Amino acid sequence: MIITVSRLSRRLLLAAVAATVLAGCTSAPAGHPDDRASASASPAPATTPAPAPTPTVKPTGAADPALQPFYGQQISWAPCADDPATKKADESAAQCGKLRVPLDYANPAADTVEVEVARFPAGKPDQRLGSLLVNPGGPGGSGVTMVTSDPEGWAGPLRDRFDIVGFDPRGVRQTAPVRCLDDAARDAWNETDDQGAAHGKVLADACQANSGKVLPFVGTRNSARDMDVLRAVLGDQKLNYLGFSYGTYLGSLYAEEFPDRTGRLVLDGAVDPTMDLLQLNVQQQAGFEKSLNDFAADCVKHDGCSLGRDPAKAAQKLADFLDGLKDKPLVTGNGRKLTASEGWTAVLSSLYGSEKGWENLRNVIAWAMVKGKGDYLLQAADNYNGRDAQGHYGNTLDAYLAIHCADGGVDTPTPEKLQATVAELREKAPLVSKRNPEQALFDPDCRAWTYRSTEQPHQIKATGSAPILVVGSTGDPATPYAWSQKLATGLANGVLLTREGEGHTGYGKSTCISTAVNTFLTGGAMPAAGTTCPSG
Repeated sequence: MIITVSRLSRRLLLAAVAATVLAGCTSAPAGHPDDRASASASPAPATTPAPAPTPTVKPTGAADPALQPFYGQQISWAPCADDPATKKADESAAQCGKLRVPLDYANPAADTVEVEVARFPAGKPDQRLGSLLVNPGGPGGSGVTMVTSDPEGWAGPLRDRFDIVGFDPRGVRQTAPVRCLDDAARDAWNETDDQGAAHGKVLADACQANSGKVLPFVGTRNSARDMDVLRAVLGDQKLNYLGFSYGTYLGSLYAEEFPDRTGRLVLDGAVDPTMDLLQLNVQQQAGFEKSLNDFAADCVKHDGCSLGRDPAKAAQKLADFLDGLKDKPLVTGNGRKLTASEGWTAVLSSLYGSEKGWENLRNVIAWAMVKGKGDYLLQAADNYNGRDAQGHYGNTLDAYLAIHCADGGVDTPTPEKLQATVAELREKAPLVSKRNPEQALFDPDCRAWTYRSTEQPHQIKATGSAPILVVGSTGDPATPYAWSQKLATGLANGVLLTREGEGHTGYGKSTCISTAVNTFLTGGAMPAAGTTCPSG
């Protein structure tokens, strides 16, 4: 199984990870390997605001003499370090190395960043086509973990024909990791139910104090430039790429920056680059509202459903229970409390999966609603939040915030715009937004950020690129199907492939989708425009 994570809403960032937890449980969820950040060096933090970067209008890549040392470097590969915490995976089966890139592409002679990279060499060297770069989403998801955590998940035509290559984008895990709150402060921050502007400022100030130097340079456009350096160093004339969720935005920006260097690109679960973060959050919350209603309506058909028997009232009953945790949190066996914020995180995150995971979600909800035990919902929330059994956090959520804000974030809207947007949110997602509409809209909250990026929402055309395959799922709650339609239509050479079914992204959830993607990546045969695949 190839794990993907999603983009946008903070409480839904690692939903596929939490869905994996719920998929393994009956009365209790299974555990999940921790994705902890390493202690590798990053640019020294600054305590004063850093200047906004000045992106080059047309990066010249290897043709720029100042960048030639980066494009001409070699990676020293060695077996990856095995993580004893991931008992089901042997990371040393993959090769790891480091790629050196400029911190600021406008000033490449200054500070540099070491990008962590991992690869599985092609299983059939005599049939090797080159490298296939992969990204699981986020922002904040680790491409290294995506490659190393599940060797068997890559078995098949892609592993046979390509070196499967993942990297940690700047700010993530082992690549100049952004660090904000310590473990105790992160616990308190996650448990808080009243998450307004002051709550966001706590996190923004901590990020600036601990990682201020790197914050202006962790944006997606710089990561796209890093991908081009990696492409060249791997020896590929063109980039072959498989990106999920937020990874579609990374792939789209690469195609915009380097259209003549695109090979075979697949963008699954697309993000619409034309919308600002407020509107993206409104539409994503609406997607989860629909999935919540679909789950609840299905739940009442089964014995043991704790939501009653009336499909018209089931979702409201679940939402009332979760909202009620604000005043009456559930105490867990270890003394911690399940708050409304974490209860919603656990439930909504499970909806990233397909209908196959709904039975397990019913069991976990019943355990909390009927028995009054919040342990398993809290465990799911912890897995989403990157908290291990010892109470330690990885940096995924910190990277998520930093990358979003570097990508433009959102300014404080006028009172009129805020009022209108809140009204739209309440209309389209009344259940999931009732408790705290401000949290849903400013997620992540960049209002207290110390600089403003020049990046703006815009249509990505990537004129001159090779044909790009966009995959969209009709029941995708995290990246609604309309976003895939919008991206494919806007690209100069985009083709849309549709999966009919619930859940986030399509590859691995549909044999038809997986076959079409594998055929395109290994042979270049694009599915006919308008092709639709069933789920399963």
